[in-house]
Amino acid sequence: MNDETSSSSRRQSRELALQVLFQQEFAPNLDFHKSLENFRGSFAASTKVWKYAEELLSGIRQNQEAIDRLIAASASNWTINRMALVDLNLMRLAVFEMVFCTEAIPPPVAINEAVEITKKYGTTESAKFINGILDQVAHREA
Repeated sequence: MNDETSSSSRRQSRELALQVLFQQEFAPNLDFHKSLENFRGSFAASTKVWKYAEELLSGIRQNQEAIDRLIAASASNWTINRMALVDLNLMRLAVFEMVFCTEAIPPPVAINEAVEITKKYGTTESAKFINGILDQVAHREA
């Protein structure tokens, strides 16, 4: 599989994981496996896409407190509770990939992916906001 196809699969996984994370904000008792299964009926994707989405969701769930601490420490004048849910969950995805993922994603790649996805799901200010905070996280973790 070439890099472009792999990159496209990863982006699909990230978008799928974002949608499940967003859903869980409103139904916190719903297990992410169940949420993912619900989405499986509506979205056609390869096994590889579903597997990476599950890896992302599992990793975020296991490391969410540490991920949120990194985001909060890097967000001057912002608390986690004040952040837009799409922005927050995109940052959780990127921080997980940069810091906690077994196959760490280089910070520039994780940040760029978050910025590109936010252009689709976030507000006009989201890309700048996310880029700034994730850049701070990357510098803290370097």
